Amino acid sequence: MTVSTQTSSMPAPASVATPTPAPASGVESASAGRRPRKPSALRSERRGVRVAAWTAVIVCGGFAMLPVYWLLATSLTPRTQIFSYPPRFFPSEVTFEAYTALASNPALFDYLRNSVIVSVITAVLSVLVSAYMGYAFSKFRYRGRRSLMYFVLASQMFPQALLLVTLYTVFAAYGLLNTYTALVLSFTTFTLPLCVWMLKGFFDTIPDELIEAARVDGASRLRIIHSIVLPLSAPGLVAAGLFAFVRGWNDFIFALTLAGPEKQTLPPGLVNTFIGEASTAWPELMAASLVVSLPVAVAFIALQRFLVGGLTAGAVKG
Repeated sequence: MTVSTQTSSMPAPASVATPTPAPASGVESASAGRRPRKPSALRSERRGVRVAAWTAVIVCGGFAMLPVYWLLATSLTPRTQIFSYPPRFFPSEVTFEAYTALASNPALFDYLRNSVIVSVITAVLSVLVSAYMGYAFSKFRYRGRRSLMYFVLASQMFPQALLLVTLYTVFAAYGLLNTYTALVLSFTTFTLPLCVWMLKGFFDTIPDELIEAARVDGASRLRIIHSIVLPLSAPGLVAAGLFAFVRGWNDFIFALTLAGPEKQTLPPGLVNTFIGEASTAWPELMAASLVVSLPVAVAFIALQRFLVGGLTAGAVKG
């Protein structure tokens, strides 16, 4: 049997035309013919807010730095030109006689030593006592806890000068006048309430589960405080210590009343040295004020991140 195979011829595929790209010159001419987009209202509003914010920062910063500049300008101005009228914003003549007088006055170094001793001891004692008090308020639950917390805070409502006579009488009865002990105790008394509340808010942010886990591992309460809570609370401790240090460094009325010339700190010492009944040594006083404020400014700049973290801790829950 013969089988005939027929091959069917398939039609050839039609050719597909590929589109040719438009010349680049046409695209450029089309984009050139479009109008530029106008900035949106939101963008212009953001730019306006940014400009206003920077303007406010510059104005407020200039207002805050103006007294510092005036201290510097007055300390560099000769004594004969201090009260010249109209006052000059820039001194026409610069002299360093005021700073030379500071370096040659040995009494100022005694005042500086007293300020350092009193301020450092006040900061350490305030942090030590307020750490335990803040931890007790934060992590312990007992009857009268909230009332005691508000009682500690209410002590800040009394004017400090109102308690000066009472403290003077108590210290005189115990023979503590003209001693570092009287200054440290009086400064610590007024720094404790705020330090306690500051550290209490920081301790509130530490999870209770962390403390419970340490108890399960057999750690005592003191071990938990010293090995877990306090290392985690370093920013709060630095903020509280810096606040107490500044309080002891800047105090005037207590250091003037409770201490004699041998134990006085810088603020009353500068007043007694440069301010007299008949005249005031303004260049020397301004130079001393500028030098005295430098340690506090350097401490704030160096510990800024700890200070911000300590002050804002506990402000937001969750």
